Amino acid sequence: MAVQEGKKAPSFKGIDQDGAPIQLADFKGKKLALYFYPKDDTSTCTVQACNLRDGFKSLAKKGIEVIGVSPDDETSHKKFISKHKLPFRIIADTKKAVIEKYGVWGEKQLYGNKYMGVFRTTFLIDETGKIIKIITKPKVKEHAAEIEAGFGLK
Repeated sequence: MAVQEGKKAPSFKGIDQDGAPIQLADFKGKKLALYFYPKDDTSTCTVQACNLRDGFKSLAKKGIEVIGVSPDDETSHKKFISKHKLPFRIIADTKKAVIEKYGVWGEKQLYGNKYMGVFRTTFLIDETGKIIKIITKPKVKEHAAEIEAGFGLK
């Protein structure tokens, strides 16, 4: 069954950039913006991550946690976080377990070439673990504001 707004968010377990365990249950009672992106340190992904960095204090004041997910490994995530001073954790989903559970892996096309990859998508999950909004084409330059609006907090 596909992940849908109004339904319970699929539970997940993973590891972050430091090898620390992270799971959906850690965020019970909190608002969570779970954002999936294709690759560390690529142009669009960097713009999105830096926008979330710049809006992080505002999101945190409104009780919103941010977690990134990409298929890159811990080392890549550590470099990405350090280089851009990102204040949030990123799941190293090298086996694409979380990515596939949320249905954001599939065929993409760039310059006429087809390939498999991550669909840039953000899931807004409320304190009870329910998905209240799925942002399928995030505006990377204003994503933090988009998340606040999605939670009805803008």
